[in-house]
Amino acid sequence: MNPTNPIAKTFFDEAQAAANKLGIQLHALNASTPMEVDQVFATLAKLGIGALVVMAEPFLDGYRDRLVELSARYRIAGCYPWREYVLTGGLMSYGTNLADSYRQVGIYIGRILKGESPSNLPVMEPTKFEFVLNLRTAKALGLTVPPGILSIADEVIE
Repeated sequence: MNPTNPIAKTFFDEAQAAANKLGIQLHALNASTPMEVDQVFATLAKLGIGALVVMAEPFLDGYRDRLVELSARYRIAGCYPWREYVLTGGLMSYGTNLADSYRQVGIYIGRILKGESPSNLPVMEPTKFEFVLNLRTAKALGLTVPPGILSIADEVIE
């Protein structure tokens, strides 16, 4: 996660709560520079960690290709915030549909340009979430995806 992002603490707290319920030890590794992105993967490999969850945030998204590349190099299964990571070779994603979010932004901009005050517009939250899975990457990592997981995927890349 990027510790300079104001939502990093919330992201970590929610991930820690889920890990506690599942009895999983969570390692929080921070990256807010390109060099730190590389160091995180070296640390993951040193610790023998085989999976990671990447925080949804602009800095890390700017290094999407690098994160996917390092995941493949170190053979670490990655869960990413958006399907675009999976399209470039990441294992899986669960998150909002960016195209839908951008469409909502366009609607807001149109309303503002037509004279509506931004302060009068309702707060909108994402309404479309998707789970995307890359079976080629699963195979390259030596993973077998259970049929139940395949059945709930919104999109499967073969």
